[in-house]
Amino acid sequence: MADQYAMQDPTKQYPKAGPEYQQTQEPPGLQVEMNPIPDCGERTYRGTGRLAGRKAIVTGADSGIGRAVAIAFAREGADVVLSYLPEEEADAQQVLKLVEEAGHTAIALPGDQKDEAYCEQLVQTAVDKLGGLDILANVAGMQQFVPDIAELTTEQFDATFKTNVYGLFWLCKAAIKHMQPGSTIINTSSIQAYKPAPILLDYATTKGAINVFSKALAQQVASKGIRVNVVAPGPVWTPLQVAGGQPTEKLAKFGETTPLGRPGQPAEMAPAYVFLASQESSYVSGETLNANGGTPTP
Repeated sequence: MADQYAMQDPTKQYPKAGPEYQQTQEPPGLQVEMNPIPDCGERTYRGTGRLAGRKAIVTGADSGIGRAVAIAFAREGADVVLSYLPEEEADAQQVLKLVEEAGHTAIALPGDQKDEAYCEQLVQTAVDKLGGLDILANVAGMQQFVPDIAELTTEQFDATFKTNVYGLFWLCKAAIKHMQPGSTIINTSSIQAYKPAPILLDYATTKGAINVFSKALAQQVASKGIRVNVVAPGPVWTPLQVAGGQPTEKLAKFGETTPLGRPGQPAEMAPAYVFLASQESSYVSGETLNANGGTPTP
């Protein structure tokens, strides 16, 4: 575990990938079965009350970036509703415990965000059990590599869009009805929106759509005092990668083409979400914050 707060060389803050990264799981994958296990800030993130009294939903909250965001939000003072797939319960139970150990409410609501009714239920659960909703962090995503468009099925294309775009749309639509001025939405794009890998045709397309959707929505709800922003991670070590997100043989060199020469860790993504959720970013809306190891973007 790296100290997130000590000044240090970012190229060496976390290790480069190696042969030990070559591992495979069936999707959606479990963090508890990964080796090395991603650093989600469990032992290192220190809150300073930046989200005191806030009420949040975090999707994909069981592992990876969503897990790191849920932990950070709780340690900054927020109560959190955790969304994840039922198959990810083993990871989610760890997050529930960590949020509660931070002294805040954790509510688990497993389900599939390809289902509009589940998305609406998720928002209503936050309103009913937390007493409101003022942060929506859409982190969950589907990523399955396919080398050739001829092999990309309509079923996968549809599932990727339903998870990454439709689910986000349904959650934003339901959440905004309950949000008061000062509330924030943080969506998750990717370096793939700018430098799409040929094997991630459907995934990259959804991430570009998320950028445009968020910029349009930010303008629509600005007069309501609601801000909408995006975090666009680069290559980050999460279950998404080992459960079909990347070819197994490529994982030994995962992240090495970034200027920092290594993959990111979820703990390095969480502060971006905290900043965009907090009042410190009060004059930032419709923006995409790239956290990608130094790769230039438009």
